[in-house]
Amino acid sequence: MKGLKNKFVLVTGGAYGTGLGICRRLAAEGCVVGILDIDKEGAERARAGINADGGKAYSVVADICDYPAVSAATKDLVAQAKQGIDVLVNNAGWEEKMIPFLKQRPEEWEELVRINLTGLMNVTHVVGLMMVERGAGNIINISSEAGVLGSGGESAYAAAKGGVTAFTKSMAREFVAKNIRVNAVSPGPTTETKLTDDIYKNSANPDKLRDALLRLIPMRRFAKPDDVAGVVAFLASDDASYMTGQTINVSGGLSMSA
Repeated sequence: MKGLKNKFVLVTGGAYGTGLGICRRLAAEGCVVGILDIDKEGAERARAGINADGGKAYSVVADICDYPAVSAATKDLVAQAKQGIDVLVNNAGWEEKMIPFLKQRPEEWEELVRINLTGLMNVTHVVGLMMVERGAGNIINISSEAGVLGSGGESAYAAAKGGVTAFTKSMAREFVAKNIRVNAVSPGPTTETKLTDDIYKNSANPDKLRDALLRLIPMRRFAKPDDVAGVVAFLASDDASYMTGQTINVSGGLSMSA
């Protein structure tokens, strides 16, 4: 894709699953990848794997819910790479199990919103200030079809992801005059990720849950990290230079009925 070579891309939650798939795809396209993750061992393993494959990657550890830690880690990545951040991919997110809202405790939904929305805002604020200073940038937020369609048993997660979509449009409006594009990718249920694995593991009947989700998807398969990574690579490239404020659904047709 056009214009990706040597761009410095920061990917949050880049150690595993969809985040790792995004990091690998962007590295293969010639980007320099900065991995920010709460898991030090996973981040270092992802960095080493990309470098061993001929790519160029750096890693730092931070909890996206901790603004000062995000600020320090981001400055560390810039110092390691010796270049400013061209693209931010806000991928980090979390959900452990599906549970009806009235059975949730306040601290449970507060944590879901804190990680999936407030943490993303923390990183966007830190990196956005850097991009405005440089006069250019590109931000890609990973939302979810749960935030578009709603999802029973995932009300707080869906609310947070719906917030990500609205935040994307708002930031696109604020940043357009600063030469910064902001778009989102909205995946449906995705395999080979810790988030999905945890949901199945904590389900009373994982097979029944999988079958129920598959029946909702017209293509009759779940997304894979590479499906999401390809769309992220497109949005990061110059091929998408006239796009901002958009959300691309990557869900096998799940949202067609919405």
